[in-house]
Amino acid sequence: MKSGLLDKKNQRCRIAVAVQGLVQGVGFRPFVYRLARELDLAGWVNNTTGGVTIEVEGQEKNLEQFLKRIKSEAPIHSRIDSLRSQRLAPAGYRDFDIHPSEPSASKTALVLPDIATCAECREEIFDPDNRRSLYPFTNCTHCGPRYSIMEAVPYDRDNTSMKIFSMCADCREEYDNPGDRRFHAQPNACPHCGPHLELWDTKGNILEKRGEALTAAAREILNGKIIAVKGIGGFHLFCDARHEKIIRLLRERKRREGKPFALMFPSCEMIEKVCSVSEPEKSLLTSGEAPIVLLDKKSNHHGIADAVAAENPCWGVMLPYSPLHHILMREIHVPVVATSGNLADEPICTDEREAVKRLSGIADLLLVHNRPIVRSVDDSVIRITAGRPFMIRRSRGYAPLPVPVDEDGPAVLAVGGHLKNTVAVNVNRHVFLSQHIGDLETQPSYDAFLQTTKSLQGLYETSPAYVVHDRHPDYVSTRFAKETGLPRIEVQHHHAHIVSCMAENRISGPVLGIAWDGTGFGADQTIWGGEFLKTNLSEFQRVGSIKPFPLPGGEKAIQEPRRAAVGLLSQLDGSLAGFEDSPPVKAFSSGELKIIQRMVSKNLNSPLTSSVGRLFDAVASLLGVRQCNHYEGQAAMSLEFLAWGTAIDDRYEFEITGGQNQLFVFDWTPMVKGIFNDSRSGEKLEMISARFHNTLVAMAIVMAKKAGEEKVVLSGGCFQNKYLTGRLVDGLRKAGFAPYWHQWIPSGDGGIALGQAVIALNQRKMR
Repeated sequence: MKSGLLDKKNQRCRIAVAVQGLVQGVGFRPFVYRLARELDLAGWVNNTTGGVTIEVEGQEKNLEQFLKRIKSEAPIHSRIDSLRSQRLAPAGYRDFDIHPSEPSASKTALVLPDIATCAECREEIFDPDNRRSLYPFTNCTHCGPRYSIMEAVPYDRDNTSMKIFSMCADCREEYDNPGDRRFHAQPNACPHCGPHLELWDTKGNILEKRGEALTAAAREILNGKIIAVKGIGGFHLFCDARHEKIIRLLRERKRREGKPFALMFPSCEMIEKVCSVSEPEKSLLTSGEAPIVLLDKKSNHHGIADAVAAENPCWGVMLPYSPLHHILMREIHVPVVATSGNLADEPICTDEREAVKRLSGIADLLLVHNRPIVRSVDDSVIRITAGRPFMIRRSRGYAPLPVPVDEDGPAVLAVGGHLKNTVAVNVNRHVFLSQHIGDLETQPSYDAFLQTTKSLQGLYETSPAYVVHDRHPDYVSTRFAKETGLPRIEVQHHHAHIVSCMAENRISGPVLGIAWDGTGFGADQTIWGGEFLKTNLSEFQRVGSIKPFPLPGGEKAIQEPRRAAVGLLSQLDGSLAGFEDSPPVKAFSSGELKIIQRMVSKNLNSPLTSSVGRLFDAVASLLGVRQCNHYEGQAAMSLEFLAWGTAIDDRYEFEITGGQNQLFVFDWTPMVKGIFNDSRSGEKLEMISARFHNTLVAMAIVMAKKAGEEKVVLSGGCFQNKYLTGRLVDGLRKAGFAPYWHQWIPSGDGGIALGQAVIALNQRKMR
């Protein structure tokens, strides 16, 4: 509202205000109510499917203050994306009320993620005189489940899974009182009227109820049992993190051989005893999002079993984020493994009856509750990279927060990639990115993909006019797109990577995109993954890449870095002569090696790749670091860890060929020979790894100079490597470029759907 529209500041007038953003489920309406009362204003406020609508009447000067203070004093978890006001004729309002929610034709209200337990609720939980003492489902407008319990917009109790619980008189009084912290807190409940706990055996028989169930579960964890615990967005598997034997048993049962487990600690003080924790990392740990944070181990980290993360210099660490976790960890008072409740490559389990079927072979007991989980939401994973947060897995606490975009086009459904899948829809110049779904390798994972796709569309009642998918013809998500019968838009994998980062950073291009990952279907039908793309939001031009090399066995080389290494070595001089004693060659029997060599020479199931991810694998194998992966990226991670703590700027020689309207190509031949010679001469692996990383950084900067674009965008799974990303960001800045990299959207395939949606919207604009 513009000031000065009325000459008399004390004249009574009325305005209508429409607020969009994160304004539901955060105490926004009671905030507006209290502010209006304080300023002696009359009218009403309510939730709509578009956000919050206000009509307020009073003196002009008070209305001006009202609008200013809405922006400056909004609740902590709210986010105002737009605030529009319109003058109306006075209506004669005499009081200020909170009206019931109203539906509208378009559902555009932003859905709030699940929020970790606030300080006030924690204090109540551990107050023996409070009526919610030790109640594991305590919440208020500042915390508690949101996205995981929502069935529809607007965020009202009848649109959540809490609708099956009728509030008692005391809870209803809190809920109806605008001055109470629990005013319209939709999951509001207490021990008398809300959800409750039960401890089950693996056949679903009830062993204990309510508080006794939690106490018994804590006791059994300390006695060496594995307990499946139903949380906010699904089940965790809990066990004592101090016991090597128990963790190895969990690995065996869960079929998770080497991949690190996440840890939950009772307190930040206990974390700081065994991990290095910077202030930014501490802020993440204690935030309302409460993600898993990757922290460096201290040398004196005794007390945590090696089997948690044997070959990793860091742990994935989190604090309790629900009342159930807080109470359980207070009872246990030791660190626990808190890993997703599933078998390897399956989605997290959400329903207790389903858990009896899926987790009975893993867990010894199940701690369950009767609040239904509407959608699975796994834990988010973050690390600090290049001085700021860097999202590895985006889920609880962050999904489904949207990314604002400039284009408002037809509704699209972006179905992401094959690994680390997420999906996305667009509504009202926002792209809503789903929670982490996972690798689409199994039927349960595909079922979760279907459920999430349906759920995200249903939440906003959007019907896509187009479905957007990766160009890879064999991706499960691509096959799904074809089966929808909708008009399809194909998007190249690495273009989607770069545009996801551009969208997050609100830049439009042109830019030089550096897309480095493990696998992506290239425009020339080869396997890309080391690409330099001149890019805008709708199209790209490939201007550079790395010299391709064969992958004998195709996808099998992803599990066996030794195959990538042999493929790489075979390109040096046309044979493996001189490399007979190298670790990858010795890792094969003579018969296996003959077959591999024949595959490469005859081009039999040996596709060419320009993948930096596979180059990492090959170098790790060449150095004898790892010949086979137990999980995706293991060899590359091992190589990264070797470089940590080095302070050298040395690099290997390399060549860049091409130019004059030809593709610039990074020829790694001198580098690989240098690596081999250093290894043979006994150079420390840490030094070799650092030189390898530094060579990639130097090469990327030279490529950027040749491309001639000031803005350089980094995306793809390889940039989860904090040594590589930190060095490259610093090097680009020193060379005069403006680097952009990910923060809240994953650089890996978890961000692909965002890029797909944005590209589709911009391509439709051009038609």
